[in-house]
Amino acid sequence: MFLGFGEIMMRVAPAGHRRLAQVLPGSVDVTFAGAEANVCVSLALLGAQSRYLTMLPKNMLGDSVVATLRGLGVDTSAIARRAEGRLGVYYVETGANQRGSTVTYDRDYSAISLAGPEEYDLTAAFPGIRWVHATGITPSLSEKAYRATLEVVREAKRRGCTVSCDLNYRKKLWRWRPGTAPNLLARECMTEVLKSVDLLIANEEDAADVLDIHAEGTNIEAGKLNAAGYQQVAREITKRFPNISRVAVTLRESHSADHNNWGAMLYERDGDRSLYAPLDAAGNYKPYEIRDIVDRVGGGDSFAAGLMFALNTKEHSEPQRALQFAVAASALKHSIIGDFNYTSREEVEALMGGAASGRVRR
Repeated sequence: MFLGFGEIMMRVAPAGHRRLAQVLPGSVDVTFAGAEANVCVSLALLGAQSRYLTMLPKNMLGDSVVATLRGLGVDTSAIARRAEGRLGVYYVETGANQRGSTVTYDRDYSAISLAGPEEYDLTAAFPGIRWVHATGITPSLSEKAYRATLEVVREAKRRGCTVSCDLNYRKKLWRWRPGTAPNLLARECMTEVLKSVDLLIANEEDAADVLDIHAEGTNIEAGKLNAAGYQQVAREITKRFPNISRVAVTLRESHSADHNNWGAMLYERDGDRSLYAPLDAAGNYKPYEIRDIVDRVGGGDSFAAGLMFALNTKEHSEPQRALQFAVAASALKHSIIGDFNYTSREEVEALMGGAASGRVRR
């Protein structure tokens, strides 16, 4: 069973590609979202057992979160509640063409940001757990949330669990220590978290922002990536953190808000080898060309879930195949509104097999 720890929020978004100024006051779409919750939901929908650990307020909003996650197959028995604090909110405007998507956070004084590690019953959360997933988002909220994240991953290692972590650097966060730049605070805190990690997941920018490790020949703003350059990035990470045996990097080339190329690399320290997906018929890296993005938010989380699921599923556990599964799962997420990846294992396997035309299935 998988365990995810982190904050879940209310996601508020205008319908379609409208901006908030166009719809407020008025109607908006409200769902729930959060990196670690996204992973747990994806795992459950793929057919795995997942448990979610978080802190929620004792009110109707918290009740709705629990009911939603439970309805999607996630084990909610470890969720903690407190009277003080609120449910965090984030607002997203979906971009189009040359206008990128924007996110506005409203997370101060959320229940999880006010809760230290002593408020979680880890003894009750860990039975049956073999894999624990955390990210760099929750520790960015407050010192207490950072200490709670650190305790969860350390407890996981004490219990012999595999630990994965998505760096997920958010420059709008990491502001809980006045006078310290967000990237420097993230580097300090995540350095401690990563000492307990086996599989590190990052996007094309995270290693540079958090660890100051840069890929040669890459220009993120111009939408140009040197995929091969990330092998050296991953190699450097495993040298700095010898406990990390695998590094996965999602590779997004953003040509516009609607058109991205999407793929990933998986580096294995043992053997010093890098795998790429997807591949063309000749075995060369050829990213998915996603030309009509519906919603890209949560794409990295769906990749993490797909990789975790595949590595622990007999039919897909071979690393190259696991990477292909993860990239296919996350490519499909770009077609789904909201953070959660409402995609089945069968749909992922169909895309892996070449069913990419979008034809109606009857």
